[in-house]
Amino acid sequence: MSEPKTVLLRRGEVHSPADPFATAMVVERGQVAWVGSEGAADAFADGVDEIVDLDGALVTPAFTDAHVHTTATGLALTGLDLTGASSLDAALTLVRDFAAARPNDRVLLGHGWDAARWPGGRPPTRAELDEATGGRPLYLSRIDVHSAVVTTALLDMTSLGLLDGPLTADAHHAVRATALGSVTSAQRTEAQRAALAHAASLGIGTLHECAGPEISSEDDFTGLLRLASQEPVPRVVGYWAEWADEGVAKARQLGALGAAGDLFVDGALGSHTACLHEPYADADHTGIAYLDAAAVADHVTACTEAGLQAGFHAIGDAAVGAVVDGVRAAAEKLGLARVRAARHRVEHVEMLTPEAVAAFAELGLTASVQPAFDALWGGEDGMYARRLGRERASRLNPFAALLRAGVPLAFGSDSPVTPLDPWGTLRAAAFHRTPGHRVSVRAAFTAHTRGGWRAIGRDDAGVLVPGAPADYAVWRTEELVVQAPDDRVARWSTDPRSGTPGLPDLTPGRDLPVCLRTVVGGRTVFVRPGE
Repeated sequence: MSEPKTVLLRRGEVHSPADPFATAMVVERGQVAWVGSEGAADAFADGVDEIVDLDGALVTPAFTDAHVHTTATGLALTGLDLTGASSLDAALTLVRDFAAARPNDRVLLGHGWDAARWPGGRPPTRAELDEATGGRPLYLSRIDVHSAVVTTALLDMTSLGLLDGPLTADAHHAVRATALGSVTSAQRTEAQRAALAHAASLGIGTLHECAGPEISSEDDFTGLLRLASQEPVPRVVGYWAEWADEGVAKARQLGALGAAGDLFVDGALGSHTACLHEPYADADHTGIAYLDAAAVADHVTACTEAGLQAGFHAIGDAAVGAVVDGVRAAAEKLGLARVRAARHRVEHVEMLTPEAVAAFAELGLTASVQPAFDALWGGEDGMYARRLGRERASRLNPFAALLRAGVPLAFGSDSPVTPLDPWGTLRAAAFHRTPGHRVSVRAAFTAHTRGGWRAIGRDDAGVLVPGAPADYAVWRTEELVVQAPDDRVARWSTDPRSGTPGLPDLTPGRDLPVCLRTVVGGRTVFVRPGE
């Protein structure tokens, strides 16, 4: 790729702690070189390659999505997406239409059904899918990607036999591997480009790819890292979720930052596979435990000694407890300071007791969380309440408690589970369905920009100050405000004399900002047509 230009941006609003009233910024050699006032910008005008007239637009650090499955996101964008299906009949109609439109696909791939939101609450049967596809192989992942429904023809391609009902655990991993194995290299690259282009159009400059042997493939992972290094697209930071010494060796071989991401300690609440201390309210079991505290301790020890990040997928309170106990055991063996310095991370981490929150702070664990989960499934009548009962559900995703305890937060989407949507993510955190868990827009913004960089060990990025990477986005938006939606949330001063940079008003019902341009390392990766 060509060297980045020296650019002066002026006549806008630049969100920078270096100057809360900045209207201009200079970018040079892929870094922020200066931020300041319009009057001072004149001194730089003759020494730059390009001048961008912002015409009042807002400039912010580009967002970091700290948990993404890029190829799956691209396949959902370009293929069969059932997230909008309002009923079982609507979903089956979409399956029929998709099968008719893709006669040459060896295996039909779809994602996003959520029977918990449909009248009757029933997923499609294998017989119904056989009829809708004309007997062809079909893989349909549930919205949480922890279970799937499939056709007889796909089961015939495995050694599982004729199983009915949504498949979970090892059966799901087997059918997913078979289905994704049908995707050609060209299809995979097309899907990756589609996902990266979509991310760039939303002001996302960096994605944390959470891959692993039970999620994608080594070729998928290395192909994505190669694509991101060679083309003008968002940055991709890769994690490979494989356990202990084998995982450490594989992570290094594949160029991953850590043996982390979706290393499953449990599953998901929607699929009844998150591991709980007490049974589900709508099922007579406590979910599935894939790793115990001893396995967690072994993995954290191996990663820490190798100088890599460890990380785990943990949602249920029993799973989160196993992670805490395992990391604490590793800290007792290696020393707390050494484990804290590694910045190990936990994905999703929805069911946290106060004791677990305190342990996260003590152990230096990053909570990589998805506020859109609460927006989609929270509330007194949401999926969480049906799975857990209202009282337990009201304790989920306690973002304010994590911040008060000093736990580092990194926001993401888990796309394609929920869409890439950074401003929507901030809105979901600021207007959490449980008021006591809400955080200010400013705190949410930090978690979705600087928090993602800190989660990979970089404290010098995700903010527009001299010397920081020139990863930024330009937005068309309404008047800026300093917004804290609830008096129980620690707020920053709204007095202009405090010098607190403003952010868009994210009150539900208001239009969200529109991305006009996204720049990564000083290189433009997206320009909205017509701008």
